[in-house]
Amino acid sequence: MAVSLNRPNGTLAFIYWIWDGLDRTIFTAIKFSFPARFVSPFGFLGMLTFITFIILGVSGALLMFYYEPILDRAWDSVEFINNEVPFGFHIRNIHYHGSNAMVMLALLHMYYQYFSGRYKIRNEILWVTGVILGTVTILEAFTGYDIIFSERAELAISIAASLTNAIPIAGPTIRDAAFGSGFSDFVLRFYTQHVFVLPIVMLGLMAVHFPRFLVFDVPMVMAVAGAILITGGVFPVDLGFKFQPTVPPGITVPEWYLTGLYAFLRTQYDKFVTGVLWPGIFIAAIMLVPFLDRYKKFSWKDRPWVTAFGIVGLAQILVTTYWGFYIPIDSTLPLVERLVIDPINLYVVMILLIPLGIGFSYMMIYLAKEAERKAKLAKDKGPKKVAQIEFSEKWINWIIIALIAFQVFLNLAAYNAALSGMNNMSLFFAGLILIVFAGLFHVYRYAMGQAKTTPPPPGAKLRVTKSMVGTQKEISDDGDTSTGAGAANVEAQEELLGKIEEKIKTTENPDGTLAPETPEIKANNADLDLKKDTDIGMSDLKKP
Repeated sequence: MAVSLNRPNGTLAFIYWIWDGLDRTIFTAIKFSFPARFVSPFGFLGMLTFITFIILGVSGALLMFYYEPILDRAWDSVEFINNEVPFGFHIRNIHYHGSNAMVMLALLHMYYQYFSGRYKIRNEILWVTGVILGTVTILEAFTGYDIIFSERAELAISIAASLTNAIPIAGPTIRDAAFGSGFSDFVLRFYTQHVFVLPIVMLGLMAVHFPRFLVFDVPMVMAVAGAILITGGVFPVDLGFKFQPTVPPGITVPEWYLTGLYAFLRTQYDKFVTGVLWPGIFIAAIMLVPFLDRYKKFSWKDRPWVTAFGIVGLAQILVTTYWGFYIPIDSTLPLVERLVIDPINLYVVMILLIPLGIGFSYMMIYLAKEAERKAKLAKDKGPKKVAQIEFSEKWINWIIIALIAFQVFLNLAAYNAALSGMNNMSLFFAGLILIVFAGLFHVYRYAMGQAKTTPPPPGAKLRVTKSMVGTQKEISDDGDTSTGAGAANVEAQEELLGKIEEKIKTTENPDGTLAPETPEIKANNADLDLKKDTDIGMSDLKKP
């Protein structure tokens, strides 16, 4: 009787049972791909953005246990979380820097899709929902840092309320619905928007935006999470000053993803034009790109005007972001002179960036095509050898041992820092732990991939096969052969083993070793399934 050598049992059988049960749900409609080798993270930045969304959901839920959405208690409750609650410092920094990471990853994801032209392969709906989702992500981050109700939050609240009120016709109604009738009403409304309304909207957009094939790269996910923790340890978020209605607020600027808008507002031009119309036109233009792009090719080098539009927009965002941050440090200057930006200077720079961005784009396209032409000529002259770094099994084992030892050291260091009250250091070490784990997982993945591609030594299959033959004969001799059925079974086994030996002889080299093309004997279909590579769906990453 044939016995499966890799029959699922125990934990593996339970996992298969769970997966079979999920096969009747909507969960398995989404195909997850777990890369068996390193792949560029640019292809799955959307998945990394979703991972940060989950991190924000978990950390935000923990903060809700202690946060009080009351006007005179909001800032005090955050201070209590930061200084008194066990691991409150860690959770708050993870939540804050996670929100920045989510906005950054969303922007990188959008620009990568833009320049690679992936919206052209019937992804118009995904593009439009992605742009809307990115806008809602910024609103979610904006409401989050407002509910602390510090001086910085009060500035952002006042600006947002005035911009909303400047919208023609519906502005006052929207302001009353979003901000309420006063500060005490505002805190509860923004808290509701931050923890319930906007997340529900984001989940609905994600349900439409997510493609059917998703890449989940464990090392990259751990690296992103570790980077968030390390950033929190190196740059712990500041509480700022509590807003006091009787105390004049100091000079401050909003978060980095809003300073570009803040630069336009500092020109003191019409609020609706600078704070609503210009951003609205920019978002609408980005949203319409798939319907206006009529180029047949996908590469940015073959879509010069689309590339130029993206470069110009990116340059304008960077310039206005810096301009919004910049405030003269000379405190002897009047407050108005320090804050107000000359509108002529700002708009002249914005206009000059258009021809400069177009010229830069065409220059980069020319240089890229020239490099491709030279590479093609070099290839025609002869193949160029590409140097590859390969580690032996011995070196891989030593690397894994070293990473595990370093992991143990980091765990002890993080534990000691937490006991000593060094919260930022313990958070920093926790981030390093995740980074090292990502490296350890990647080395293990590399070793497994190398083991699959390494050819067996000469004669290895012959010796193994003959030992298997001898083992099978011993089992047959020791078995029950007294009955006719048993004798027939032995004869059938010997006949099969004879055919196997004959096949081995026909594929032997003159020196007695097996030829490389000798087929490997598989036990059964279950073995074949278990030995399949795990990078299902990797071909999708090669699509333009």
